[in-house]
Amino acid sequence: MEKRKLIQVEEKVPPKLLIPLSIQHMFAMFGASVLVPFLFGINPAVVLFMNGVGTILFILITKGKAPAYLGSSFAFIAPAGIVISKFGYSYALGGFVAVGFCGCILALIIYKFGSDWIDVVLPPAAMGPVVALIGLELSGTAASNAGMLDEKLISGNVIVFLVTLGVAVFGSVLFRGFLGVIPILIAIIAGYAAAIICGIVDFTEVSQAAWLALPNFSTPKFNLQAIIIILPVLLVIASEHIGHQIVTGKIVGRDLLKNPGLHRSLFADNFSTMISGFIGSVPTTTYGENIGVMAMTGVYSVYVIAGAAVLSILCSFAGKLTALISTIPGPVIGGISFLLYGMIGTSGIRILVDGRVDYSSSRNLALTSVIFVTGLSGISVKLGQIELTGMVLACIVGMILSLIFYVLDKLKLTNDR
Repeated sequence: MEKRKLIQVEEKVPPKLLIPLSIQHMFAMFGASVLVPFLFGINPAVVLFMNGVGTILFILITKGKAPAYLGSSFAFIAPAGIVISKFGYSYALGGFVAVGFCGCILALIIYKFGSDWIDVVLPPAAMGPVVALIGLELSGTAASNAGMLDEKLISGNVIVFLVTLGVAVFGSVLFRGFLGVIPILIAIIAGYAAAIICGIVDFTEVSQAAWLALPNFSTPKFNLQAIIIILPVLLVIASEHIGHQIVTGKIVGRDLLKNPGLHRSLFADNFSTMISGFIGSVPTTTYGENIGVMAMTGVYSVYVIAGAAVLSILCSFAGKLTALISTIPGPVIGGISFLLYGMIGTSGIRILVDGRVDYSSSRNLALTSVIFVTGLSGISVKLGQIELTGMVLACIVGMILSLIFYVLDKLKLTNDR
C-alpha cells in the first residue's frame, strides 16, 4: 500500500489544492466558532473577521512554524456571560483585552522561567474540575436556548432540538473521513433544515441585508469587577494552548514548544484575543477541529491555514451570509450547545485522566472536591464591589489551596510527600 504523501509545515501547495484544502479548514471551525457570538448576542461577521486576522497574526508571530487556526474560545462563555448580564457586552470586551494583555505578559514569563509553575498554581486535580465547571455551569443555558425549560413546550422547537442534537451525537460516532471532523457543522445544517420545515425561521433579515457589508466593529469599556470575573480564565486557556501545541507537534513530527517556542505561540494566541477585544470580537484560541483536519489529511502547510483565514475574512464582508447565520433559531443553537457544553465538562474529566490524578492522595481528593462544590453550590464572595461566584470563585479557591499545599510541601509538613 502506497504511503500517503505528507505536506509539511513550510511547504507551498498548488493553487488547485490550496483552495479546497483551505475551505475544508474553514468548514472545520465554522460550526463551533459561530456558536459563541450567538451566545453573546452579537453579529458573527466581526468574529469571522477576527478569526481570520488572528490566525494570520499567529502564523506571522510564530514565523510560519506552528500550523494552527484560531477560532472562538469556549472557555470565556461562563464568566463573560456573567459580565454581559451585569454590565453589558462592552465591559466583557474590556475583560477580553485584559486577559489578552496578561496572557502576553504570561508568555514573557514562560520565556524567562518556563511553564512548570502552572502545575503548581493549578495542578491537574484542580485544573480538571475548573474546566469541567465551565461546561456544567452552562448546561441550563443550553436547555433554555432550545426552549426546553418553557412552561409550555412547542412541538416545532422540540423536533428541531432533537434533530440537531441527534445528528451531532450520532454524526460524531458514525461519520468517517472529513465528515467525521465536521459533525457540528452538519448538525447545524440539518437542524436548520428541520427549522425551515417546521416554519420557525424568519428570512426577513436576509432579504433586507446588503450583499456586501462591513463587520459591526465596537470598542471596549473597562471595569475592574468585570476584569476580575474574566481574568481567572487565563491559566485555563494557557493550559489548553500547551495541550494543543503538544498534540499538533506530535502530528507534524516536531517539538513546537521549542521551535518556534511556547512563548511565541502563547503570545500570538493572547495577542489575537487582545486585538479581538479592541474591535468588538470574542476571544480566540487554537482549534482542536483544525488539528483533526491536519491529522486526517496529512497536510500541515501554514499556507493552507492562511488560505482558510483569508476565506474567513472575506466571508465576514458577505452581508447576506452573516445575516443568514443570524437566522439560525434557538432550538438549533440549544441542540448544539447541549452537546458542546457537555463535551467541555467531559474535557475537564479528561484532564484528570490524562494527568493520572491519584485519588488515594488526600490532597487531590480535597482539591477536586472543594473546587466542584464551590463552583456548583451557588456560593458568592463579595470583595467591595466585586462579586465572585461559580467557576471564577472555584478557580481562585483552587489556586489558593494549591499554593498552600505547595508551601506545606516545602516545609515538609504534608503526610503524602
